[in-house]
Amino acid sequence: MQYRRFGRTNWNVSEIGYGMWGLAGWTGSEQAEVERALDRSVELGCNFFDTAWGYGAGKSEQILGGLIKRHGSKRIYFATKIPPKNFKWPSQASFTLEECFPASHIIAYTEKSLKNLNVECIDLQQFHVWEDSWADHDEWKKAVDTLKRQGKILHMGVSVNRWEPNNVLNTLKTNLIDAVQVIYNIFDQAPEDLLFPLCRKLDVGVIARVPFDEGTLTGTLTKETVFPKDDWRSTYFVPENLNSSVDHAEALKPLIPPGMTMPEMALRFILENDDVHTIIPGMRKLRNVDANMASSDGKKLQESLRIALKDHRWDRTPTEWSQ
Repeated sequence: MQYRRFGRTNWNVSEIGYGMWGLAGWTGSEQAEVERALDRSVELGCNFFDTAWGYGAGKSEQILGGLIKRHGSKRIYFATKIPPKNFKWPSQASFTLEECFPASHIIAYTEKSLKNLNVECIDLQQFHVWEDSWADHDEWKKAVDTLKRQGKILHMGVSVNRWEPNNVLNTLKTNLIDAVQVIYNIFDQAPEDLLFPLCRKLDVGVIARVPFDEGTLTGTLTKETVFPKDDWRSTYFVPENLNSSVDHAEALKPLIPPGMTMPEMALRFILENDDVHTIIPGMRKLRNVDANMASSDGKKLQESLRIALKDHRWDRTPTEWSQ
């Protein structure tokens, strides 16, 4: 496992972290196997874990708390997120800060997360949605300052809405945000335009989420794929999205080098960018943990392949189903 400096936190975090959304809200998650997968990731050098209160109303946080306790002798960096008060993902430009993150709500849900994680201080607390129009509001700033002074959080971050990587730029300029979590993958390259250069300038940590485009970049989806109704992906991969996603994935298959899988190629593409400090794929199976962790070995993609993958940028805008 290779490690990177996580912005001004000065943490050395594993290039491959662990995204814990899949432990709640997706079908096929058995807790015993999930715990084995989590333990295996620590054995392989993973030291960064990302969860949220919104993942199963605290269930995912509790699972992470168990991991932290089981591996108490190791330094595990962990991040969670405050849900918006109106419980609407993503936020909309018309939403006010008061509707989503009044100070009392920020503090109350940080307390809930502390209890679920069974810790006294959260390494990285994050806003689970965001609007850059809130950048200059004192409400959230006072709450963050209070939590830091009370020793309940070390750092504050923002998880940027899907396909809106620039909806945080003014907020970063307040210098109160230490980390940004953003969708970045072979298709979603837009963060390179403005967000990553600003993060580099301000020394803000960057977490790349959705490295497999919710499954598209595993190469396993077909236009006949159907998800159970209680699986979040059933509302995301509506026919319009599923058909287009499969077409874009199929166009990548001729580029996969011999002996490499599409998921490995997807992770290695992200690792080519030094502005990214950790990637948080969702992993519920031991075999996926082994495969994903192995991508962090310091080896580079062939330059010709990296350039070819850049041509597969797919700019999208939020829709009713993109959430």
